[in-house]
Amino acid sequence: MILFSTLKSFLKDKEYRDLLVTVFAILVIGTVVYHYLEGWTWLDAFYFSFITLTTIGFGDFAPTTDAGKVFTIFYIILGVGAILAFINTLYLHYSEVVKRKTKKSD
Repeated sequence: MILFSTLKSFLKDKEYRDLLVTVFAILVIGTVVYHYLEGWTWLDAFYFSFITLTTIGFGDFAPTTDAGKVFTIFYIILGVGAILAFINTLYLHYSEVVKRKTKKSD
């Protein structure tokens, strides 16, 4: 239950929503660019965008065109910071909610 209440309070905050929209926009941009530059399906392009920005990098997909490789360099530079900021912000918000609920129950 605490997870749902955390997400609900997270989405009520305008700054958090803006960060979520930014991350979503970055993933959409990557998906569209890889779909057209590399000729991947929409799912494969989204998968590669997500795996790349979360720094998991399974290695099952890789850009083969020069334009795709150049885009990937800039995509990683801009996108990884945004994704990590989002994950960190979500974690800090969750920690704060848990801390508040723990204090209330004491």
